[in-house]
Amino acid sequence: MAEIIQKDGTWTFDGDTVRIVPGRDKGVGLLRQTLGEVAVPLRALAGISFEPGRKAGRLRLRLRDGADPLLQVTGGRLPDASDPYRLTVETDRTGVAEYFVDEVRGALLLEQVETGPTRAYLLPGPPVPITAGAGDGTVGFDGDRVSLEWNWTAEEAKRSGGTREFRVADLRSVEWSPSKGLASGWLRFLPAGTASPASPKYDPYTVELFGFKNDPLMALVAAAVAARMPHPAAAAAEQASPAMALAPGAAGQPAAALPGAAAGSASPEETAADHDALLRRLRELGELHQSGVLTAEEFTAAKQAVLRRF
Repeated sequence: MAEIIQKDGTWTFDGDTVRIVPGRDKGVGLLRQTLGEVAVPLRALAGISFEPGRKAGRLRLRLRDGADPLLQVTGGRLPDASDPYRLTVETDRTGVAEYFVDEVRGALLLEQVETGPTRAYLLPGPPVPITAGAGDGTVGFDGDRVSLEWNWTAEEAKRSGGTREFRVADLRSVEWSPSKGLASGWLRFLPAGTASPASPKYDPYTVELFGFKNDPLMALVAAAVAARMPHPAAAAAEQASPAMALAPGAAGQPAAALPGAAAGSASPEETAADHDALLRRLRELGELHQSGVLTAEEFTAAKQAVLRRF
């Protein structure tokens, strides 16, 4: 098992799962402290890297697109202090961080983990029930129903309607956007059938965020709701499937019946590119074996798996 312990947090890897426990250092954001331990299965990973620095380095996990509802709703807009997949590493622990990276990369190679986008969430999202207060309101979510309560900073148009409740099944999407400069952020719920939402300041389905400390907690609520909604990629594929049933310009002929559409009909250029990728993988495995990251048995098993794909 690989493990690295820092003020910023503790990461462990047992060959199947990377477990992340946030630290108590002042640099650990409120979102990470509230979220607590995160277990990332190997199949949810796209990669891992270590970035050395003069004062401190950074260990980063890169998840597959669509694997985590938190990353899905935040879209790369989380600040570093709130990012659960980043760990600050002190300079005297650089060797441990590099060993951790080698262990995870070796497992990804051995297991031949698919690193492309997913069509289903591979992490469960924040646990429920969950409640967070920020900006002009407080949001509660029990796993089925969302409630919005307004505080004194909310516009009369919102407060006059009182507490608003609705079910996840009635939503089209949920959006989170952080405040930036003088522009407010928001946590927005879009009910099904809504054409265009009102301004966050007046929308009774949107909490306006002012850029204060608790704002990132609204991202946790958004992630908890998103985890219980249809995955965006699966929904998009379902909508596109009728259009994909027939090939354009084929006069109603099924796509599978068109020339070149059959399985195994890759062009010579595509085949050459696949072989180049496999050769690069073999070289990478050889380097890992020579450096001692992979044992002889692990190297042989991984090499055979690659050769079978030629």
